[in-house]
Amino acid sequence: MFDDFKAAIASQLSELTGASPEIITAAIEIPKSNTHGDLAVTIPRLRIKGAPTQQAKEWAEAFVPDQKNIIGVVATGPYINFRINREAFSRSVLSTVFKTQEKFGWTNDGAGKRVIVEFSSPNIAKSFHAGHLRSTIIGNFIYRLYKANGWDAISMNYLGDWGKQYGLLAVGFDRFGNEERLAEDPILHLYDVYVAINAAAKDDDSIHDEARLYFRRMEDGDETALALWRRFRDFSIAKYKDTYARLGVHFDVYSGESQVGEGMTRAMDMLAETGLLVESDGAKLVDLEKYKLGKAVVQKRDGTTLYLTRDIGAAIERYETYNFDKIIYVVASQQDQHLKQLFKTLELLGLPYANRFQHVNYGMVNGMSTRRGTVVFLDDMLQDCKDNMHAVMRKDEDKYNRVSDPEHTADVLGISAMIVQDMIANRIKDYDFNWKRILSYEGATGPYVQYTHTRLCSIERKAELEITDNVDYSHLTGEAAHEIISLVSQYPDILASALRSLEPCTVVQYMLALSRAVSSALEVLRVLRQPDVEVSKAYLLTFWSARVVLGNALTLIGLEPLTRM
Repeated sequence: MFDDFKAAIASQLSELTGASPEIITAAIEIPKSNTHGDLAVTIPRLRIKGAPTQQAKEWAEAFVPDQKNIIGVVATGPYINFRINREAFSRSVLSTVFKTQEKFGWTNDGAGKRVIVEFSSPNIAKSFHAGHLRSTIIGNFIYRLYKANGWDAISMNYLGDWGKQYGLLAVGFDRFGNEERLAEDPILHLYDVYVAINAAAKDDDSIHDEARLYFRRMEDGDETALALWRRFRDFSIAKYKDTYARLGVHFDVYSGESQVGEGMTRAMDMLAETGLLVESDGAKLVDLEKYKLGKAVVQKRDGTTLYLTRDIGAAIERYETYNFDKIIYVVASQQDQHLKQLFKTLELLGLPYANRFQHVNYGMVNGMSTRRGTVVFLDDMLQDCKDNMHAVMRKDEDKYNRVSDPEHTADVLGISAMIVQDMIANRIKDYDFNWKRILSYEGATGPYVQYTHTRLCSIERKAELEITDNVDYSHLTGEAAHEIISLVSQYPDILASALRSLEPCTVVQYMLALSRAVSSALEVLRVLRQPDVEVSKAYLLTFWSARVVLGNALTLIGLEPLTRM
């Protein structure tokens, strides 16, 4: 949004310095403080011999402001600071937001390209616990981000629905299963069965033998064995969909290890044909030692397959089905080695699309438990957050009574608290789950951003003015208005930066900065009880634009923007 202003600086400064406009444009920054100017050029970045402080002074004195874009120039140390025409800037930014609204910042850069984002991917036989939240929400963010940049994005949930653990689960269900409990809450019941059979297996080795035989029957296509497994899978997916809907997550494709059929056989054949298979004690493996990736087992001694085999087969089948330009696996950093082995094996197979695979990893969450201290399922965690937010809302009965659906609002606030806490730092960092911070309405929290959004919605309702971009922009040159408009203008760059790094924190930190600027400006820029209606209209457009962008950012990270709370 600063493009015209940067171009005016780069054009004239290029003539004065001899540096190319491209180099100068790259050296233009928005300073942390606008005491000396709205934009600044760092002279050492121009790589021109001489004393930067002296050069800055000479070039600043020689620069002639064009008044249309630049109205003032001053040197401070090795920087040249430029004061832009804020009225022209405000008009450019706010009219663009007014025209594009929820698509402000979107691009068509990915038009004609397809990306698959694989995320969440829980194991049916194990608990869908709160730790799964990270893959789910980070993947959802990446999926939405690519769509906002014009890509044909496909969200895929690759379920862990195959392997010896399903043999173990079947044996367990025969001993500990209950049909009523399975229908009532399949995830919880299968988890309880899985825990019970694992405990029993510690004292009875024959259970593992039974499980191996059962899984062998599944791999051989035994219909009785597969029928029970299908019931477990179908019940689980139905339950998952409820949780995903609550989180605002949608999957275009539900896949799973079980659906990799022919591709797995082909994967083994290709490994053999390329001479990558090595036999060891009856098992088959791929030796990746020279790449410092160890030895990757692809087939056990009993002939059953492993994760890597199925992932190779899945990769081949996906490319043939979707012809993707990129595929992203959103998986915890604990799986770094596995994904490196997968990608290296695909490369060694000579697949022409082997360079289209990307692993987006993330750190772990420590101390994720209910407030009662027990390890918890994700649904229980979400319910805890909702209940506590509901209690906070009830403290203000007057506001509470004006909320049309307090149950839903409390749920959205609880989810907002969890997601913003999760995304506030670089995804690779482990973090400690903090109940005190998560339930706060103040500071760097999800409820704070939602509260800011609802305050802006409230102003729009009470103002009773038409929102239009036909306003007097000369009223928007002061510091409070300019800070908001400057932040709003940066949203397209924030999206571009997020697409490069695939870091949700880029967007979350931006939302928090915009929320803080809005909170400060609300004390200064009075829309209501403002004697000059033209001033009111200009301020209202500014706050409306901030609300639109804040709502866009909330939606991008997977949250529903609230209008009342």
